[in-house]
Amino acid sequence: MDHQIPFMKMHGLGNDFVVIDSRNGIQKISPKLVRALGDRHRGIGFDQLAVISDSPDADVALTFFNKDGSSSETCGNATRCVACYEMERLGIDRLTLITERGILFALYKNNTVSVNMGHPLLTWNEVPLAREMDTLHLPMNGSPTATGMGNPHCTFFVKNVDQVELEAVAPDIENDPLFPQRTNVQFVHKVSKDHLRMRVWERGVGVTLASGSSSCAAAVASARLGLTARKVQIDLDGGTIYVDWREDGVWMSGETSHVFNGTLTTQFLKSLT
Repeated sequence: MDHQIPFMKMHGLGNDFVVIDSRNGIQKISPKLVRALGDRHRGIGFDQLAVISDSPDADVALTFFNKDGSSSETCGNATRCVACYEMERLGIDRLTLITERGILFALYKNNTVSVNMGHPLLTWNEVPLAREMDTLHLPMNGSPTATGMGNPHCTFFVKNVDQVELEAVAPDIENDPLFPQRTNVQFVHKVSKDHLRMRVWERGVGVTLASGSSSCAAAVASARLGLTARKVQIDLDGGTIYVDWREDGVWMSGETSHVFNGTLTTQFLKSLT
């Protein structure tokens, strides 16, 4: 393992990340290192880890890990953070990024980063679910809606999300047998025809202040149910994000923050061997 590893700390609406640029010659990131870095007391702390690498098919490639060491196919807010960093570094206003979700497109305008997260996955086997069923109304208490955004999502529409005890109810939903890859969980209530309030539980992480892919999934679910239009403002615990489900995919826009740079010490890295 490298004697020193540089990293960046970023967040999108409080949904926070450690970003490692493997183009600097960093060796493969192990699940043990991910878990150690994700510890907010003994490491750095984050919701997800994002690793930047080169790609022949896009400007950059991104790989994501949850803080429990598991992989994540996509992470919308981390994608926006890295896109902002790369576009500012290169002095450009558009970028392509490749993830397990495929090639994503990012734009930078008026200090806001927008990313096209691709088309939502709406059939049971795409989400994926364990068996064939209607993804609009799952056979669970609360009749939630399932949506795939490269990772699985389960969205509940309730009267008041601030009365939902996420820590009490979300773990069982995340691990419900209907979701063979586990699931992210959202609780949402409608404010108006173009405005939602949402709280998030992310698989492999827990309660987070925001989530980009969850925001996209909630907007798609709300539009499919006829609760809102396809362009909505979503207020999360960490701030506001904007989602627009267009013909070319689901666009997500909002603020990002590059907080600081640092270097993992030799002492810390040796403690993991």
